[in-house]
Amino acid sequence: MPDLLLELFCEEIPARMQRKAAGDLRKAVTDALVESGLTYEGAREYWTPRRLALDIRGVTARSADISEERKGPRTDAPEKAVEGFLRGAGLASVDEAEVRSDPKKGDFYVAVIKKPGRDAEEIIAEAMPGIIRSFPWPKSMRWGKASREPGSLRWVRPLQSILCTFGPETEETRIIAFEVDGIVAGNVTRGHRFHAPGEITVRRFDDYVAKLEDARVVLDAERRKDMIATDARNLAFAQGVELVEDEGLLEEVSGLVEWPVPLMGEFEADYLEIPDEVVRLTIKTNQKCFVCRDPETQQLTNRFILVANIEATDGGKEIVHGNGKVVRARLSDALHFWKTDQADLPDLGELKASAEKFGLDLKKPLDQRMAKLDRLDVTFHAKLGTQGERVARIAKLAEELAPKVGADPKDARRAALLAKADLTTEVVGEFPEVQGAMGRIYAELQGEDPDVAKAVEDHYKPLGPTDDVPTGPVAIAVALADKLDTLTGFWAIDEKPTGSKDPYALRRAALGVIRILLENGIRLRLHTQMRFWESSLAPDIVEAATPVSIDSHELYRNVDLLSFFHDRLKVYLRDSGARHDLIDAILSPEDDDLLIVVRKVEALGAMLDTEAGANLLAGTKRALNILAAEEKKDGEGAFDGAVDKSLLTEPAERELANVLETVSGHVDTHIGKEDYTGAFSVLAELRPAVDAFFDAVMVNADDAAVRANRLALLSSLRATTRKLADFSKIAG
Repeated sequence: MPDLLLELFCEEIPARMQRKAAGDLRKAVTDALVESGLTYEGAREYWTPRRLALDIRGVTARSADISEERKGPRTDAPEKAVEGFLRGAGLASVDEAEVRSDPKKGDFYVAVIKKPGRDAEEIIAEAMPGIIRSFPWPKSMRWGKASREPGSLRWVRPLQSILCTFGPETEETRIIAFEVDGIVAGNVTRGHRFHAPGEITVRRFDDYVAKLEDARVVLDAERRKDMIATDARNLAFAQGVELVEDEGLLEEVSGLVEWPVPLMGEFEADYLEIPDEVVRLTIKTNQKCFVCRDPETQQLTNRFILVANIEATDGGKEIVHGNGKVVRARLSDALHFWKTDQADLPDLGELKASAEKFGLDLKKPLDQRMAKLDRLDVTFHAKLGTQGERVARIAKLAEELAPKVGADPKDARRAALLAKADLTTEVVGEFPEVQGAMGRIYAELQGEDPDVAKAVEDHYKPLGPTDDVPTGPVAIAVALADKLDTLTGFWAIDEKPTGSKDPYALRRAALGVIRILLENGIRLRLHTQMRFWESSLAPDIVEAATPVSIDSHELYRNVDLLSFFHDRLKVYLRDSGARHDLIDAILSPEDDDLLIVVRKVEALGAMLDTEAGANLLAGTKRALNILAAEEKKDGEGAFDGAVDKSLLTEPAERELANVLETVSGHVDTHIGKEDYTGAFSVLAELRPAVDAFFDAVMVNADDAAVRANRLALLSSLRATTRKLADFSKIAG
């Protein structure tokens, strides 16, 4: 079967866009093939700084012939109805339609529409121009004389050539000819910008890869990454240092070079006075270079590794020299910022009021920075006040949360007051990525308690699904306070996420709260904290945040925000491997202690993994189905009353009533002790009695009173199981 090779070659593709763009291209092309009736065995995308490429194997050479039937009106239908049918089916007259009979509806017209298959080359040539023109680049541009014309091609950078060949391994490939804005597809590409800029003629994928390699282009991005990482590690080892791994930087650098050549540079050791985080970010952000550390002390050294895109004739000396000059200049700036942050601010006299408000010590640099943050009146949000007001709320909430998470309230308040102070430092102003980390460093320098200093850094965590959560009690208190303030605040002013839009990262904040609570095993009533947040607002903020027609307290008791937490919890648990139906069975709208929800889900899953639990589920669902059917006749809740034991005539129904009474009490006892594993284990003891009931008892007896009593018994079973879970929502 034929293979398809496609390459789109342009001036430059930004590194951050390459991986997604290649995936978008693969999806667009393969979707077009499938929609046109073609199949393929496999497809893989590739990318370099100047090209997107596709290798699609085993494409069918031609789409299948299609015969489609379209049913029309009766033969005696009005003339206009018949004419409309003929137009829609593409028939010239009723003579081209078939007449078929239906015993009930009589004779009717049927159009048999036959669509012959098409060659794959024709399909691809037809689809590609549209795919290229509508390519979803985040940013694109027009260029040259054609840019003046309406509808001219937009691309991330000027598109220079298109390569598109097609054919089986055993035959000569053919060029699939199509044209986009004067660029005609062919079988020609180019190699490395400097080492081999001339044209290269290729046939199929294997020879394409080999010829690019000869022309100093490594097509496979993962191979480029491996080459960079391996060579950089070996280069560092040869110099007695150790590479500091950085997956994000490795991904970016692999998108900047087609022929990676790692080289080592160095800078003056005096710059190591700067904190490691700042040195690393300075070198990474400005020069896309890796730093090295001492393998024994794990401290940074004055060596760095850059990745060139050429094999220089001088062994890379000039490249290293040029990069070193820029690194030194940027480290010089960083050193200046670092020293400036240790000195007193020039306007201390103007900061006294803010210092008194927050109980800050203006002899300490970080306290000065917090006072400055308040003094500047920087707006956090127009309806939620300034950064200073937000810090006051977080500090109050952290102090209130502290005992619940095992932290000292004074330490939690102190950490919260300093948590945002580094936002006004010179280093963070230049390198926003180190906010939090610099706060911790400055807190340590001014002698703060280690737990307080660590909380200043960790309160932002987790920043993403793979980021660690804070584990120290003080850090937990401040991190929760920070995220709960964000969530309750934006919910109060009706700035909730909509669709894919989440400008204030509220989904991330909610997931952060969930992970902190669950991964640290913390019990917290979210409703209580929402109400406490409202009490910490200044009156003018309450007025701005709360519509006049709505009781402000109701906003925070409202299930809306709690429902948002529930949605995020479901995502978290599903990603952790929990069954979605078990989560739905456990979760009720008023559940605000998320740790208890998770424990119930785990206990329910454990019960259902047993034979008794699985059989109990089957029996209970049978009972629920019977109840649902009968309640449609008699009304919802018609059988929720007490069971009349005098009407229990069958041994099996008397046994079920007795066991239900006993088990229900034991379940209550276990729930009272929050022993949900025990509660579900007790619940599973119902299984024999439920099985025996359905084997021996006819629920819908002829006697109306007996029927109602037996249905009341099933209602009692439903009520007992619902103390723990809604079995109707469990699959199986």
